Amino acid sequence: MSTFGSHFRVTTYGESHCASVGCIVDGVPPGMALSEADVQVQLSRRRPGQSNLTTPRDEKDAVKIQAGVEKGVTLGSPLSMLVRNEDQRPHDYSDDTLDLYPRPSHADWTYLDKYGVKSSSGGGRSSARETIGRVAAGAVAEKYLREAFGVEIVAFVSSVGKVHIPRYPGEQLAGDESANAAVGAGSSSKLVDNYIDTTGLTEEEAEEPLSLEFRQLLATITRQDVDKTDIRCPHPVAAERMRQRILLAKSNNDSIGGSVTCVIRKVPSGLGEPCFDKLEAKLAHAMLSIPATKAFEIGSGFRGTEVPGSRHNDRFVAKHDGTLGTATNWSGGIQGGISNGEEIYFRIGFKSPATISQNQSTATYSGKDGTLATRGRHDPCVVPRAVPIVESMAALAIMDALLAQDARTMAASRLNAGPVLALPNSMHLPSKLKTRQDHLSGS
Repeated sequence: MSTFGSHFRVTTYGESHCASVGCIVDGVPPGMALSEADVQVQLSRRRPGQSNLTTPRDEKDAVKIQAGVEKGVTLGSPLSMLVRNEDQRPHDYSDDTLDLYPRPSHADWTYLDKYGVKSSSGGGRSSARETIGRVAAGAVAEKYLREAFGVEIVAFVSSVGKVHIPRYPGEQLAGDESANAAVGAGSSSKLVDNYIDTTGLTEEEAEEPLSLEFRQLLATITRQDVDKTDIRCPHPVAAERMRQRILLAKSNNDSIGGSVTCVIRKVPSGLGEPCFDKLEAKLAHAMLSIPATKAFEIGSGFRGTEVPGSRHNDRFVAKHDGTLGTATNWSGGIQGGISNGEEIYFRIGFKSPATISQNQSTATYSGKDGTLATRGRHDPCVVPRAVPIVESMAALAIMDALLAQDARTMAASRLNAGPVLALPNSMHLPSKLKTRQDHLSGS
């Protein structure tokens, strides 16, 4: 359906080339200062036409708050936000051939098969244009999370095609001088691949799921760091290599995919609803609902499947602020489906955009072989513009989980003896190891 969340409920509306797109958000806490400028920041980072790496569609994506705010303060009633489509071109999709052919890897056929009717232009609800409502709602959720808990959400491009930010111990970006020497002169892989050299590393270091350098990046990266380049990659060498890879695809009227990594810092512990609404499951749901996504991994991800449990287990330690934490956080901040107070980090894979300006051999709706010539404007790679969408969906997932936990905490507080006070003494936390939630609330 078109609604996400149980406590912070977001419903989006609109198609790629209709009059407007937007959202209605139910569950916004009352009394929070909110203006259109608060929302516009993320919409401007998402909008098309930002550089020659994106679609040339010229949309300002100016948001208008229609309801739910009075005198700059949220009322607690449903919040309605609207963005008008100013540069829609449905005539780009009026060619008779598009009525005959479902576009390869698009949703034309599945929408028609499901509903018996489909939008005639631009992918309709399956278009990335739909994500405007998500980003607007996510900006509201993020403002509350930041002001109430200090939560920080930062996403960045971590790969384009075969060009990756170095993530693993010993990994270097091929094309650097040291990596060139290792792979050998004349290697065809040196401009596009990453090279892993475990020479000089201990066995334990070589098997760590993530390098120390990448973990430090997750701990310190800011949106200012991310937005220094139009590719939104914080690694200068990788960023330029990624940029050239996208331009190569564009020059060939082709496309290329990539990945986005996201880190969420200062998340309160205790969020997540086992068994079917585990926090990582809700995050996966949020991320895989974004158009063009094909993969999701959290924490050590697939790399963690290659490491023995004796090295992968996150041992607990007392943090300097008196809270209980983990020494390594290979779990990605979630254990048993519940946030543990550590940084939450994950990676999302985006496929190469399906719309390319090439003639493609395919079949008509009736099954006859033919050739489709695609027109219209499109991104040669979606990941630079996907960054604020990922951040927004992360905010929506965390916000929904937080409000669910707040409801439980408030219900428990109304009892003479809350569930923790009723536990045997042997099951109490040591007084010096307060939970993250106690620490944030100052109790």
